[in-house]
Amino acid sequence: MARKKRIGLRTKVAVMVSVVVLVVLLMLYFIFRNQIIPQTRHALEDKAYTIARTIALIPLISEGLNTGNSREIQAYTSKITRRNDIMFVVVIDMDSIRYSHPDASLIGKPFVGGGQQAALRGGESISEGQGMLGRSLRAFVPVYTNRGHQVGVVVVGLSLERVQKLVRQNEWTLVAILLSGAVLGACGAFILGLEIKRMIFGMEPADISQLLQERSAMLQSIREGIIAVDDKGVITMVNVEAERLLAKAGITGNGNTRKISAYWPELRLEQVLASGEAWQDQELELNGITLLASRVPIRVNGEIAGAIATFRDKTELVVLAERLSGISVYADALRAGAHEFMNKLHVIMGMTHMGLYEELQQYISGTVSNYQNEIGSITRQIKDPVMAGFLLGKLSRAREAGTELALSPDSYLPEAADPQTIHELVTIAGNLLDNAMEALEGQAVRVIELAFSYERGILSCIIQDSGQGIPDQLQQQIYVQGFSTKGERRGFGLYLVRKSVEKLGGRLEVVSRGVDGTNGTGATFTVEIPYAVKDEESI
Repeated sequence: MARKKRIGLRTKVAVMVSVVVLVVLLMLYFIFRNQIIPQTRHALEDKAYTIARTIALIPLISEGLNTGNSREIQAYTSKITRRNDIMFVVVIDMDSIRYSHPDASLIGKPFVGGGQQAALRGGESISEGQGMLGRSLRAFVPVYTNRGHQVGVVVVGLSLERVQKLVRQNEWTLVAILLSGAVLGACGAFILGLEIKRMIFGMEPADISQLLQERSAMLQSIREGIIAVDDKGVITMVNVEAERLLAKAGITGNGNTRKISAYWPELRLEQVLASGEAWQDQELELNGITLLASRVPIRVNGEIAGAIATFRDKTELVVLAERLSGISVYADALRAGAHEFMNKLHVIMGMTHMGLYEELQQYISGTVSNYQNEIGSITRQIKDPVMAGFLLGKLSRAREAGTELALSPDSYLPEAADPQTIHELVTIAGNLLDNAMEALEGQAVRVIELAFSYERGILSCIIQDSGQGIPDQLQQQIYVQGFSTKGERRGFGLYLVRKSVEKLGGRLEVVSRGVDGTNGTGATFTVEIPYAVKDEESI
């Protein structure tokens, strides 16, 4: 089935506005036609009345009618007719005998066309009639002497054809004006449609509706809280995840149309609006919940039109990071194991080709025994599976680097009750071991000793290397972010160690001897942190 073709927004706007303009113009046409056009006829009637009244007041007219002198009346009315551009001026006596007429041969003859009876009785009237000169609009005004005695009637005639011509001219003028308005309205409607289409980026209403629904569904479905404000700091949007996190922190109620400074002042979106600078991945404490938030300004045509904040519960991110860390640890362990296994296979293949079967048997027995001893000691001493996998990977990596990594025989690490604690501990141990292995590069003796001990809720981690140690003047600077003696883009490991220890409320200490290289005892890092055990009874 063919899809029905939709009418575009621009066409709809143009048609709708044009229809409205057309309806308004038609209404105006009928209003003006019923008022202005009749006014044109009334104006002509008033003109005829005015001329007739003026002539009737002239003494020459009343005296001429009283004495029967038509010559002066004819001369005067002829001038009036020419100067006022009218059809005729006829003066008649009480017997309807003409005393003036455009056709002088008709003077002295009775007035034809009728309509003078009311004027002969002393009243004024106006009517249409057919006379010797054609159809006319005639105004009848009585003539009185100075004593108030009526002696005749003044008749002023306007050509009815000319009257109708003026009415038609006014009507066509009105039509022309309305048609011009219709054309201008249509052009305005078309321009308005173009402007609206430009303002909505050339999209149709259906496209905007679909896009809005898609964006709304997307914003409501993502796992990050989102709050948007306008340029005045008024909240315009809060998604479902944001409402959930805020409710978890004790902030309830609909935030829309409220000031962000009153709803959640710690978010400080007003500062983003004022400065125009973005804040990325900053921690916010909200009623006991740690959120990781980013805040950026919204710019439209270079002007700040609002700001948006995205945030997520850091605990959830930590759990995710722990999973990823565990996976990466196991991946490193498998990679190192695979590399080590390939080396052993090469040894086995070489001994097989040489026929050294008795030596081969001893080699395989020793390899299996060492592997079982290593795995067994790790699993016996390290009860947390994430840390156990991490240490297996580090052991394999240390062997690849030619470094001996020894776990103290009396080490013990119970399984942590809080996944975040073990995640931070992996960060601490991992960076300290990496730094120790780097410190041993180029050394004749390359030994790292690792020890864990747990007692009364406190976990101790000691890492000691056989390197050159750390000079006294650098022991406070090594924890500064970006400080390193190994070149640029380094100096983050010990900074992360210090941050993790502080986050867990622990203590970090470094002791370094033999900096001059005389005894080679290297550096010893001691970390003590509060450590909640998952199963106290198993200890």
